[in-house]
Amino acid sequence: MPLSPLKFRPRFVEKMWGGRKLETILGKRLPPGKPIGESWELYDFPPGVVEKSSHWVSSEIAAGPLAGRSLHWAVGEFGTDLHGAAPLSGTDGQFPVLIKFLDAREDLSVQVHPDQAYASANAGAHLKSEAWYVLQSDDGSRLLNGIKPGTTRGNFEAAMVRGDVDRLINSIPAEAGDCFYLPSGTVHALGAGILVAEVQTPSDTTFRVFDFNRVDPATGKQRELHVKQALQCIDFSPIDPAEYRPRDVSAPLVACPYFQMRRFALKPNQQSAVKTRGPLVLIVAEGEAVIQGGGEPVPAVKGEVVLLPAALEGVWLSSRGGSTWLEVSFGG
Repeated sequence: MPLSPLKFRPRFVEKMWGGRKLETILGKRLPPGKPIGESWELYDFPPGVVEKSSHWVSSEIAAGPLAGRSLHWAVGEFGTDLHGAAPLSGTDGQFPVLIKFLDAREDLSVQVHPDQAYASANAGAHLKSEAWYVLQSDDGSRLLNGIKPGTTRGNFEAAMVRGDVDRLINSIPAEAGDCFYLPSGTVHALGAGILVAEVQTPSDTTFRVFDFNRVDPATGKQRELHVKQALQCIDFSPIDPAEYRPRDVSAPLVACPYFQMRRFALKPNQQSAVKTRGPLVLIVAEGEAVIQGGGEPVPAVKGEVVLLPAALEGVWLSSRGGSTWLEVSFGG
């Protein structure tokens, strides 16, 4: 069976900090009356990782001859025709990236993710590096990213205990088009009023550093902090705040060992060939277009994610009204 561009059904995740922008801005049909913080667009997790499931939790293909099959099934069925030279994660052959949209109606907790050294020494922990691309932000929105210069482990730990650690973290205004790479070990928090596309390694090992002293309405208590684990993972090196706003369209937004991400735009009525160098993940950040190649044309609109299998050739994008895309690739 020939492969074609693959679209998937999103998985909506309710969060206490979530809102409704996934519906009002990205056009997704959300369950009514619930604060939805995350839309998982491309995901592949082995049993036991997501909600202690007894089976693989993997994206469902939404249309075409493979509709109803999972991403993990496709990885096993098509092998390198699907994932090419992109290295699969773990011992179970997990697709190497997780793509989400995040809607922060409120501040997310300040958190940190482990690096490979910590993950190797602690069973059940997994490296997590991620990138945020800002799709929309309310006036005055900001996020937290990295330790302020001169901050030591000692005074950071004391601030964690006092409950005012946020004053030791860089507060950065967020505007549409900004891109933030958050390697493992980076203390960070997505701020209220920001909608992002998130690209990350497929892990959810998270250590909560600070939660703004708020109470979880589900429990009536403050959420647990992970002081000991976080201090073992935090990178206290200063960051360059100028790096988050790349304007050179020829340069990648992110180039890290796990994935690369770049932005490109199509003008109205423009066609453009896509060099798969496979596989590629395309995220529609603005507008809409039609993907041609490998069978029937596949329409893609703002807020949708499309996987182009590695073996797919002769792919073209056609955009009537113009569009902006994020392209995620793997390898050098």
